[in-house]
Amino acid sequence: MSTPFPFTAVVGQDDLRLALLLNAVSPAVGGVLVRGEKGTAKSTAVRALSALMPEVDVVSGCRFSCDPDSPDPGCPDGPHEPGAFASRPARMVELPVGASEDRLVGALDIERALAEGVKAFEPGLLADAHRGILYVDEVNLLHDHLVDLLLDAAAMGASYVEREGVSVRHAARFLLVGTMNPEEGELRPQLLDRFGLTVEVAASREPDQRVEVVRRRLAHDDDPAGFAVRWADEEAAVRARIVAARELLPSVRLGDGALRQIAATCAAFEVDGMRADIVMARTATALAAWAGRTEVLAEDVRQAALLALPHRRRRNPFDAPGLDEDKLDETLEEFGGQDGDGPDGDDDPDPGPGGGPGGQPEPDDAPPGDGDAAARPEAGEDGEPQPSGGAGEQSPARAAEPFRTKVLSVPGLGEGAAGRRSRARAEHGRTIGARRPRGALTKLHLAATVQAAAPHQRARGRSGPGLVVRRDDLRQATREGREGNLVLFVVDASGSMAARQRMGAVKGAVLSLLLDAYQRRDKVGLVTFRGAAADLVLPPTSSVDAAAVRLESLPTGGRTPLAAGLLKAHEVLRVERLRDPARRALVVVGRTGGRPGARSPSRWRGVPRGCSPPRAPPRWSSTASRGRCGSGSPGSSRVNWAVRR
Repeated sequence: MSTPFPFTAVVGQDDLRLALLLNAVSPAVGGVLVRGEKGTAKSTAVRALSALMPEVDVVSGCRFSCDPDSPDPGCPDGPHEPGAFASRPARMVELPVGASEDRLVGALDIERALAEGVKAFEPGLLADAHRGILYVDEVNLLHDHLVDLLLDAAAMGASYVEREGVSVRHAARFLLVGTMNPEEGELRPQLLDRFGLTVEVAASREPDQRVEVVRRRLAHDDDPAGFAVRWADEEAAVRARIVAARELLPSVRLGDGALRQIAATCAAFEVDGMRADIVMARTATALAAWAGRTEVLAEDVRQAALLALPHRRRRNPFDAPGLDEDKLDETLEEFGGQDGDGPDGDDDPDPGPGGGPGGQPEPDDAPPGDGDAAARPEAGEDGEPQPSGGAGEQSPARAAEPFRTKVLSVPGLGEGAAGRRSRARAEHGRTIGARRPRGALTKLHLAATVQAAAPHQRARGRSGPGLVVRRDDLRQATREGREGNLVLFVVDASGSMAARQRMGAVKGAVLSLLLDAYQRRDKVGLVTFRGAAADLVLPPTSSVDAAAVRLESLPTGGRTPLAAGLLKAHEVLRVERLRDPARRALVVVGRTGGRPGARSPSRWRGVPRGCSPPRAPPRWSSTASRGRCGSGSPGSSRVNWAVRR
């Protein structure tokens, strides 16, 4: 087995290491969500922590890792009699993005059921991770129903399986760590809230620190065992500190003053529900135990807020992450020191390594374009549209408030990635039929399997009440669910859009559709056309944050080359179809009602259905958004909208 990189040898990433250690001390904190770019030691730190965790004693032969001192009374392998046990390192189980529900929670052992006629349960990854670490890389790309199952088990400390005639409950207490790159898509707020702590990570911009990272990585790769020996003393010290903090944790007192600070902080940042208060209380208690104290101080509450609140205060995906530390300090000072819990720590707080996620105050400047739009009226707001041939460029317009949009969907039945927009064949959903399995059997259609086997019983020499079933008889259940689509926005950015707040209305409408795409797990792209050409401003992505930023800073000016914009959309769809043939597309076009620019390709024939070679003009259907879309008086922001399905 390869020697892992030592946890104490990780350079920087103090917030990440602290969050992991707090969960090692108190798994009740609820896990860690690590957000950031690739190559920032996320996986390295998690694997290093698994080697640092104290060994666990397990009942010999138990597939569910029961503790011999307090075995799970409902263990499927139980009841366990006092007797033999074994010690082993705490496991780190990795959940692949493509894992199925059967692999995660376990399922009926079909081969044993058919061969022996017994209902045997095959444990899944949740059982393997019990009393260890469950690591999910790219958790934002995991199917939502799997994330729900995962977080439910982490919150309850147990997994419940009710499927295919099997009813099983087993313990599933583990340290949950998920990583994600926000540029590849966000998690739903309901799922974000289920993670106890969140940490933002990024590569250091300090040359000396980057040099040290490379030096240690190369030294470990050249001689892993020798490198580990050099850090053995530090590793042993941290391991002993984890054990000591676990023993001290039940003795830590969370006073009324600290509780008031926690409640006031959550109220000040307007987080939903009570989970944030509970997680902050558990985190502050773990921080005190980690520091070797039996009393929670204000500095513990402050650090707990920096770790537990950033991902809970976002009202929608366009909100900036992080916390306003000045506001946090004011709240702690106002409600601190009321029951002798110790010094408030507000004057010179010690937030721990790195200061927690969102450690820097929110910047005073708004996203690109907001400041200019707020400081002066839009260009062309009181005047007439720029002439069609004008080459000037107007400053970015501020977007109108988002609103509820009409639900758009692609007709027919697709086979794309799971989402919430259009009907599709899926692994999860209502059963609509059966078919022969292609590859591994994942969802057995029992009735269809029996029907396929029944006509052959005499030829197979059936002699008893049982049914002789062979592999060729097995049928896969066909289920219908929802898929995510590619929503490609084609937006007019010509000079005429700057007049009468048209661009602001368009941006508000597109932001509303972006929010809808975020909720339905779509990929989004943005094409703009102005002057004499069209540009792909945002390649198709799952990150609505990136789309919103690009849209906010969108300038206007020039002619209206509609045909060039549609041709660019055709090109984008053709490339995306090669990358992901199963993902179907919606094209949303927004432009002014004026005459398109004259410098458009003369042989344009539209966006063909399914990105096939152009044959006939496209069929466009007007949506309910035609006419006024946004704030202002009727007719003041008239924009034509069309949707291509």
